[in-house]
Amino acid sequence: MLYKRFEDLPIWKSAFEIVVRIYKETEKIRDFTLKDHLRRTALSIPSNIAEGFERGSSKEFMRFLFIAKGSSGELRTQLRIAQQMGFFSSKKCKELISDVENISRQIMGLIESIKKRKLNK
Repeated sequence: MLYKRFEDLPIWKSAFEIVVRIYKETEKIRDFTLKDHLRRTALSIPSNIAEGFERGSSKEFMRFLFIAKGSSGELRTQLRIAQQMGFFSSKKCKELISDVENISRQIMGLIESIKKRKLNK
């Protein structure tokens, strides 16, 4: 592995930042269920990246990266719902969704990179 700690992974850093943003953006949401779900889903992205990394095998890491990627899709869905319910402006929602899509692409890029490394061994 190129990195010794998951905290050094650029994708983990990006995912961590989105969690902080989601927490700040949802502070005033009074719908506890939606607020909680947005936060939990956002939390699962860097958490799964970290857990997979710590498992110590490429196969396990990829498995958890796919879970994190799935959570990014779930988060984008929840953001659209929150926007439709009036909790986010269209501009803010598009910005957050764009950032989550970027994280999803980065996750897929990392998965592909791990696959290539495994094939070249």
